[in-house]
Amino acid sequence: MKIGTTLRRAGEALVSLLYPPHCAHCGADTEGGVHLCAACAGQAKMIVAPFCQRCSEPFDGAITSGFTCANCADRTLHFDCAVSRYLSRGVVREFVHRFKYDRHFYLRHPLADWLAEALDDERIRAQPIGALVPVPLHSARFREREFNQADVLAELLAQRTGTPLLRALTRIRYTTTQTRLDRHERMENLRNAFRVHHSAAVQNRHLVLVDDVFTTGSTVDECARVLRAAGAASVRVVTVARG
Repeated sequence: MKIGTTLRRAGEALVSLLYPPHCAHCGADTEGGVHLCAACAGQAKMIVAPFCQRCSEPFDGAITSGFTCANCADRTLHFDCAVSRYLSRGVVREFVHRFKYDRHFYLRHPLADWLAEALDDERIRAQPIGALVPVPLHSARFREREFNQADVLAELLAQRTGTPLLRALTRIRYTTTQTRLDRHERMENLRNAFRVHHSAAVQNRHLVLVDDVFTTGSTVDECARVLRAAGAASVRVVTVARG
């Protein structure tokens, strides 16, 4: 175990001894190990049918059967499906941002809970999972942030589920932030940004990519493309939330 991880966990244990457990959103008292009270958990906006079977984008119309949204229908995707159980709104968005940018590491636990719900989706359960693959950060971004949120969440999810964790991808090209780019610009920005460095380990395996938020899907699709090119049997995606 890395020294930084050990110290972080020791610090969290000390905090739990000094302060009573409370909801990280509203501050209400909770049971030990519970970071979100029932009332705040109920505010998390869940994605419910009808939604796109490929990317989980919700639809407000009166569709009663499975469908593929226009965003997925007019492009070639390399992942079989991308599953999020929640929209990146309110408390879900807050927790992701506090974990990712403010280093509130204890929030990895409720985020992993939401990821585990995505794993329980029938689209994921339809095929055995050979390994969980975290979406990587470029080394420069990693030095800046000091951790990779997708890797932390994937490791915790692997521990909870007993699923193998496979760090099969490396980000070999630094890319500008995707925030202000449209879908086409994101795709160009990410072209050839990833490389598989465990080719033999991915061959003929059913892989599940893990990331924090699905927005346009450009990042996970490029990851899926290189994994499939390296011989992966299939690639599915789970994220904490959908943007």
